[in-house]
Amino acid sequence: MRPRTRIAALALAVAVAGGGVAAWAATGGPGAGAASANIAASPRSTHAAKPRKPRPSGPVIEVAGAPKGVKAKGAVLADAATGQVLWGRGLEVERPMASITKVMTALLVLQAGDLGREIRVPKAAQTYAFEYGGETAGLYPGDVLTAQDLLNAMLLASGADAAYTLATTYGPGMPAFIAKMNATAARMGMTHTHFTSPDGLPYPTETSTYSTPSDLLILGLAAMRYPAFRAIVDQQFYHLRKGPGHHQYWWDNTSDFVGSYTGAVGIKDGYTDDAGHCLLFEAVRNGRELIGVVLDSPADGIDAAVQDAEQLLNWGFGLRQAHAAIP
Repeated sequence: MRPRTRIAALALAVAVAGGGVAAWAATGGPGAGAASANIAASPRSTHAAKPRKPRPSGPVIEVAGAPKGVKAKGAVLADAATGQVLWGRGLEVERPMASITKVMTALLVLQAGDLGREIRVPKAAQTYAFEYGGETAGLYPGDVLTAQDLLNAMLLASGADAAYTLATTYGPGMPAFIAKMNATAARMGMTHTHFTSPDGLPYPTETSTYSTPSDLLILGLAAMRYPAFRAIVDQQFYHLRKGPGHHQYWWDNTSDFVGSYTGAVGIKDGYTDDAGHCLLFEAVRNGRELIGVVLDSPADGIDAAVQDAEQLLNWGFGLRQAHAAIP
């Protein structure tokens, strides 16, 4: 399929009017109607909250020119409300995505519901993270944390120990959970995505877990329809006070995107030697909500992916809105 045709097809696949992932998240996905925690009111709340309803189709954006200065080898930018793809590079090229993988892990936990579920941190979680050189959230073996707490530890501090704890709990067991990740990706139409870990660590090889900008756009749209997910990834830090059964924790967001870019609302960064700097991102300005991804931004600094995302967003927010609606 030619790139221009593929972009149009992707827009239809994720557009609210066309069904795609919007309809999947709202009606067709496994557990789409399951309760999840709305943490906007309270950090450890367990009130039910379903994914956001798809927005009605609306005006399209007039695409003119292209963003400048984007160095990422793979990238895409889209209108989060309609799924309209505004610009892309290497849309179907499979690349390792590092810790963006954790967004799929979070999605499966959200689909399962009951974010107040209490989970004991196994000793193996710490061993796993150290063995494969992953970031950790500093979880203490034996601590009892809620699923919601562990999502914060995984999505903000990028803790491989938190990802391990969630995966082995919700699999149950690592192989079963990874099988669920791949099955869910297939149902969502992420045909160029494969998972071998719940966190994006280079196991068993640097490129075993991979995806494409097109597929990660689908994943980002699905995850951001959960209010609980949005509330987590929109934070610069999360403080969990010491309580019965667990230590005190303070988890900073590993990405500088939230807090540095006006209108940023998430989502997840990542880095490995082979993946380079990666970022799945979303921002809102003047009523326009844009979502995108950059993969393998050159390693000229820890903010390389953020700089690419900013270039994309600045260009996208500068585009004019058309008056014709998507048919």
